Amino acid sequence: QVQFVQSRGGLVQPGGSMTLSCESSERLSEFYVVGWYRQDPGKERDLVAWITGGRSTNYADSVKGRFIISSDVAKNTVNLQMNNLKPEDTSLYYCYLGREVWPPTYWGHGSQVYVSG
Repeated sequence: QVQFVQSRGGLVQPGGSMTLSCESSERLSEFYVVGWYRQDPGKERDLVAWITGGRSTNYADSVKGRFIISSDVAKNTVNLQMNNLKPEDTSLYYCYLGREVWPPTYWGHGSQVYVSG
């Protein structure tokens, strides 16, 4: 079973920035995809940002141009830098590893992000 350590989320004002981090107990190189998704209570999971094959970055349209995903294979970490945050970005964010883009194979415990003034 893969273990994850995710950074705590928190509260940020609209227009602000926050970076989430995630460390995996397994090597990222063992998986085709490393990424982040978010989920609100009672709603479907929404893919946010993901890296395929260790190099190709991809983003949901809702976060494109505002979020940046990066990974460090040597440290088995994946980060999500979130800029110009909006209230609709409020959600529980999960890092994940996958053998394909979707669905996730393993996922973290979640980091709650609140965007409110």
